[in-house]
Amino acid sequence: MTETTDHGTIESHSLEVESYPPSAAFKEQANLADPAIYWQAAEDPESYWSDQARKLRWSKPFTEALDWSNPPFAKWFADGELNVAENCLDRHVAAGLGDRVAIHFEGEPGDTRTITYGELAHEVKRAANMLTALGVEAGDRVAIYMPMIPETVIAMLAVVRLGAAHSVVFGGFSSESLRARIDDAKAELVITADGGFRKGRVSALKPTVDDALRLDDADGTPSTVQKVLVVQRGGNEIEMQPGRDLWWHEEITAYEGDHTPQGFPAENPLFILYTSGTTGKPKGILHTSGGYLTQVTTTHRDVFDLKPESDVYWCTADVGWITGHSYVVYGPLANGATQVIYEGTPETPDWGRWWSIIQKYGVSIFYTAPTAIRACMKVGRQVPEQYDLSSIRVLGSVGEPINPEAWRWYHEVIGGGRAPIVDTWWQTETGAIMIAPLPGLTALKPGSAQVPQPGISIDVVDDDGNRVDRGQGGLLSVARPWPSMVRGIWGDPERFVETYWSKFGDRYFAGDGARVDEDGDIWLLGRVDDVMNVSGHRLSTAEIESALVEHHAVAEAAVVGADDETTGQAVVAFVILKSQQQLVSEAEAEAELKKHVSGVIGAIARPKQVFVVTELPKTRSGKIMRRLLKEAAEGRDVGDTTTLADTAVMQTISQRVRTERSK
Repeated sequence: MTETTDHGTIESHSLEVESYPPSAAFKEQANLADPAIYWQAAEDPESYWSDQARKLRWSKPFTEALDWSNPPFAKWFADGELNVAENCLDRHVAAGLGDRVAIHFEGEPGDTRTITYGELAHEVKRAANMLTALGVEAGDRVAIYMPMIPETVIAMLAVVRLGAAHSVVFGGFSSESLRARIDDAKAELVITADGGFRKGRVSALKPTVDDALRLDDADGTPSTVQKVLVVQRGGNEIEMQPGRDLWWHEEITAYEGDHTPQGFPAENPLFILYTSGTTGKPKGILHTSGGYLTQVTTTHRDVFDLKPESDVYWCTADVGWITGHSYVVYGPLANGATQVIYEGTPETPDWGRWWSIIQKYGVSIFYTAPTAIRACMKVGRQVPEQYDLSSIRVLGSVGEPINPEAWRWYHEVIGGGRAPIVDTWWQTETGAIMIAPLPGLTALKPGSAQVPQPGISIDVVDDDGNRVDRGQGGLLSVARPWPSMVRGIWGDPERFVETYWSKFGDRYFAGDGARVDEDGDIWLLGRVDDVMNVSGHRLSTAEIESALVEHHAVAEAAVVGADDETTGQAVVAFVILKSQQQLVSEAEAEAELKKHVSGVIGAIARPKQVFVVTELPKTRSGKIMRRLLKEAAEGRDVGDTTTLADTAVMQTISQRVRTERSK
């Protein structure tokens, strides 16, 4: 146990767990199996990243790696020029890989498409010609509001091929959220679809775009949008406004697949991605081209031990989030990988859908989120055990810390006890993976992201910026610039400095808590605003959640710190029980789980209340909205729930809490 300090150390009560070293067979074939890579990269990070960058195709080679003359605004490879789409497509075709499958597309209704690199390059060139005719030029911004279909990837690559920047908005966002993002980026073109398939029905998209463009700003300013390009996917009835709206399939017939890519400066804006859950003005995270592409290709290759000539890779993320940008579009395609893209949800038409897709395409690398893993745990291992998952050789986790119990289930049931799990920590702002095991080198620990990637310098520090001792928790910070780092908040440099650099000045503050174990491995503790102060003890919600999920009857848990007159904050837990392991009653479950947490962590972490619920409030990307649970636990009116996958969930939970509080 770590004692509280005046400098903001976060207490860590977790016991160390078992480790899983790489097998001899895996190590023998691994891309990276020499630990010298770490010290070589640390000795001269700029040379290391320059070597990685030179694996890309540059139309004008760079002569300088890092320009840090105006911190915190970094420039990487700034005097070099490249075309990101050319690196994802043309160079593979030129290397004779045009017949390699780029995308196995699986639509939720069961329709499929197989697209080779040659075919994808052809379609992106046609789309680039179409966008040029619509007036898109280098430096412009294009909003994309689409389902997970091949045309979404084609649209993204066509935009960046022209040197323009895209702003992909997740298809679950409301018209107000979409309009705010369009306005902030000053986009003149929106690319959307009539609708997409989700949970067995068509989820309309074009009507949301129509509503967004009808909305006026508070000052009455009209939208900057001139054209709306619509992909036909859902077949749902929509309105097409003459002079503004155009069907993709009708327009593109006029254009050939000949297009010569132009090189653009490495610091040319690549995309703006607005962080989810923002209040007030949306926060547009800006990423540029050369450094970003360098780090996403390097980490995709090394962290997943990618063999592009033989692997079938599948990341389940939507392109509306950073994971979809980096590890569905740019990383895999720049590496020449064959990947699966699936449109729908894991439970449609039943919970066997993901596993049937893995069996069908022989997926060998599978990358998903802990929330999805825990949802599958809740259903039970009997579902994936009906399918042949023997093709899997590497598993990945992304989005939030994975608790040890879910890690073990994932390893044993999905990975057959043989596939290493790479638990990855990174953010929209970091652009690419920052902390993760290297599967041919690292002895894996369930629940730990473990080690910074080669060339990345990360410290866990106290509130004064001093590195904490091993065995202690603190604040996660990045000590030096990295290639894929955020270049700023779009149109608001002061907000960028204030948000990420004001706490320590000379280092990036990630907003996450972490602890360092006795071996020097890093364990993420969640967002710092998810750290509770209970009677003067700073406790991590992530550790208490992990303790709850270790109980045999618990499938998933969310913990919040609710204001409490006696202790400052009190631990309040919301748990979902496994369908086949119900405790006798909810009262018995509450008593049992309180006792369990006390036994695993200590009495200080014992929840004041435990609510058994049937579902947790989640966004459509799978993130638990703990803010809403905190509001409910404190008896306050729950705020905006429009980003939730199911808005009725919070109504049920709030009513349940009110009933308990009235007793």
